[in-house]
Amino acid sequence: MSSSGIAVRQVGFEQKSFWRNPASAFFAFLFPIIFLVVFATLFKGQMVQIGTVSTTYDNYYIPALVAFGVMGACFTNISITLSLRRDNGILKRLRGTPLPPWAFIAGVVGSSIIVSIILAVLTTGFGILVYGVHVPEHFAAAAATIAVGALSFCALGMAMTIAIPNAEAAPAIVNGVFLPIVFISGTFFPVASSNVLAKIAEWFPVRHFIDAMFMAFDPGHQSSNGFNGTDLLVMAAWGAGAVILAVLRFRWEPRKS
Repeated sequence: MSSSGIAVRQVGFEQKSFWRNPASAFFAFLFPIIFLVVFATLFKGQMVQIGTVSTTYDNYYIPALVAFGVMGACFTNISITLSLRRDNGILKRLRGTPLPPWAFIAGVVGSSIIVSIILAVLTTGFGILVYGVHVPEHFAAAAATIAVGALSFCALGMAMTIAIPNAEAAPAIVNGVFLPIVFISGTFFPVASSNVLAKIAEWFPVRHFIDAMFMAFDPGHQSSNGFNGTDLLVMAAWGAGAVILAVLRFRWEPRKS
């Protein structure tokens, strides 16, 4: 079988594993929708100022929530899932099979990207149908932003496993790192660029992912193509750094006590 065929088959196995746990899959998609209903209802009709663009809260929140869903499906899911598999000895056993390590990683990443795409479509469609938000102005830019964001946060999820000592600690460590950055990056409400928290958030890829998605949706019609090169480069740089770190330090076996 060709290398591409092995990778595609592994993506299929990972997708079967994901959908065979219906409770986990259900809440993976329900979680962003719950956030959407709560915040979009609370702030429905309110106007927000994003740079020079004045728009409704919902038009700001949907792109941010799309980014949040992608980050959850990639960063959170991969870091916690791989930590659990490592502690259960699954990764160690995989090393003794004919399956190449790169094919296994490709399967995990590919499956997460598929889930990310479904989440992005569902969130955007729900926002358009229920809350009448702005249809994405630049579909190519939105797709490219999701692709760069998904790959970058998959790499960051892989790298994050290095800092997780055991499976029990995985949810606390991952959420303890991820959620504070999510909040200060303006995921649920705009944070003025002059605010000290916003300046801190500029160092992390979350804020850049949200800004890039907002530019792709472009409710203020400020861009000719919807691409924000700086934000995409920052995310790509974080992803590249995470890949290097994961290659050097990723562990396939549980840490010895």
